[in-house]
Amino acid sequence: LTLATALLSAPAWADEVAYYREGQQLNPVDVATILGGTTQPRVKTRSIHLFSGDATPSESAAQAAPTAPPARALSLQVRFSFGSAEIADVARPQLDALAAGIRMLPAERAVLVEGHTDVIGSDAYNRELSHRRAEAVKRYLSAAHGIDPDRLLTAGFGKSRMIAGLDPTAAENRRVQFRGL
Repeated sequence: LTLATALLSAPAWADEVAYYREGQQLNPVDVATILGGTTQPRVKTRSIHLFSGDATPSESAAQAAPTAPPARALSLQVRFSFGSAEIADVARPQLDALAAGIRMLPAERAVLVEGHTDVIGSDAYNRELSHRRAEAVKRYLSAAHGIDPDRLLTAGFGKSRMIAGLDPTAAENRRVQFRGL
């Protein structure tokens, strides 16, 4: 039921994904924060607020720019060998940092591993390939980092969930996303 709910509501989360490019450093604390659905504790500080004109402090605060919703999922461009589910060595550092973040989560917290592709190839081929890649990431996280495979659920979406505003053949669409459940 939890997996079905996550899959059905995932399109509503489309704008709440933290995208990491290949080779971009991934902080395990950020991973735990995103997948755990929590916010990082704020550090208490003292500050000076400057107010212009006749604005009251509450009016000045209301004029502040709105903040973006916190990410509820993270996306990595995990590189695989062409047409296969073999994880390239260049992808391992990000997956290692991801694993460190998952280990920070409570043991009962599950993570959905989603495979995505670009539009090249048939629907059936891309769905199957994206699922095999999600399974390969699950196996890596379990074998290399001791994460209980029962905590890692997989889904292959193929080319059904492109990143809005990108060329459908863009490399960024070939990704693995992770959602805390």
